[in-house]
Amino acid sequence: MSAYADTSLLCALYRKQVNSERAIAAQARLGEPLRVTRLLVWEFRQSARFQAFRFSNDRTVGYRLKQAEAMISKLDEHILQGKWILEQCDLLAVLTHAERISRNQTPSGGHRSLDVLHVATAVELGVREFLSFDANQNRLARSEGMATPLEEF
Repeated sequence: MSAYADTSLLCALYRKQVNSERAIAAQARLGEPLRVTRLLVWEFRQSARFQAFRFSNDRTVGYRLKQAEAMISKLDEHILQGKWILEQCDLLAVLTHAERISRNQTPSGGHRSLDVLHVATAVELGVREFLSFDANQNRLARSEGMATPLEEF
């Protein structure tokens, strides 16, 4: 597996955002189906639903539940069609990597739990590139020896 994406890439692919063109270009550059994990898919779904919640409380933020559901359905459809490959990984190994990464990097870098888990998943899967628009998460991935090409676009 050559690359692992975080939720920011998926969100940019499934809803028009400032980074959408860069996400589409990164996807095209891969030349293979993007591999996703259950953790990544779950966080994407949770993020879409949370944006719907935000919109329900303040119409100036987030987006409608119907849009969130459409994004989730489209991702699920792409997985079923083989556009994305649902990759299995060893949760115990991911958590072991996450603990090491957290111990070594979070005190000085201030990394969020899910960011550490995504980087730990990428380590466990042995990827060479980490695809994220989050600068702090990219620093974490680089500290684990991965390239972060979305910073170079």
